Amino acid sequence: MKLNYILILFLIIYSKGYSQVEEFQADSIAEKAIIIEGDSVVQQSIDLDEVYVFSRLKFSSYKEKVRYYILRRKTLKVYPYAKLASERLVELNDSLTKITKKSKQRKYTREIHKYIEGEFSEELKKLTRTEGQILIKLIHRQTGITAFDLVKELRNGWRAFWYNTTAKMFKISIKEEFHPDTVHEDYLIEDILQRAFASFKLEKQKSALNYDYSTLNNKWKKQNKPKE
Repeated sequence: MKLNYILILFLIIYSKGYSQVEEFQADSIAEKAIIIEGDSVVQQSIDLDEVYVFSRLKFSSYKEKVRYYILRRKTLKVYPYAKLASERLVELNDSLTKITKKSKQRKYTREIHKYIEGEFSEELKKLTRTEGQILIKLIHRQTGITAFDLVKELRNGWRAFWYNTTAKMFKISIKEEFHPDTVHEDYLIEDILQRAFASFKLEKQKSALNYDYSTLNNKWKKQNKPKE
C-alpha cells in the first residue's frame, strides 16, 4: 500500500577529524599528554566511539531466519529517511528560533514542506505498508517524538488525527513508538542498525531515546521466548 501521508513527516556526529597528534612532557613526572590539532584542551587520552563485539547470528528455525533478513532489508531501506527527518527537524527548529513573527514562521514551514515533498515524494510513495511502519518507529528513535506529534506540532491537531485515522485503515499507526527494551521486533531493528553502523553500511546517528544496546542484548539473550 502506498504511503502518501508519510510525506508530511519530512517537515520535519561526532565527526571531528584531526590530522596531527602532538605529544609533549606534561610535567616533572614525565607523564605524556596529547594535543589534538585545532583543540586547545590538553588531554591525556583520546576519546573513541563505543565499539560493540557482535556475536554470530543464530536462529531457532528457518522461518525466524527469513523473518530477520526481511526485517533487515526493510530497516536498511528506510533508516536514511528517518535520519533525514531528524536532521530536517533540527534545521527547521533552529531556523524558526531566528524568526520572530508567527506569520513568517508559518510561511517558512510551508516552504520547507514544499521543498521536502518535491525532493522525496516519489521515493516515499514506493514504500510498502511494513516499510512505512518501520519508518514511523525509526522516526521516533531518531527524534524522540512520534510521527503523530510531529505532524501535530508542525501542522495542527486535526490534521494529525486525520493522518492517524487514515493510517489505521491500512493497519499503520503514526503514534507508534520505538521500544527495543520491551518489543522484540524493535530490539531486532536496533540490532540490525548497530551491525550496519559497525560495518559502515549506514551512517550512524545517535538515537534520541535513552537505552543501552549492550544491556538490551544481554536481556533478550536471556529470554527463552521473545516478548511481543
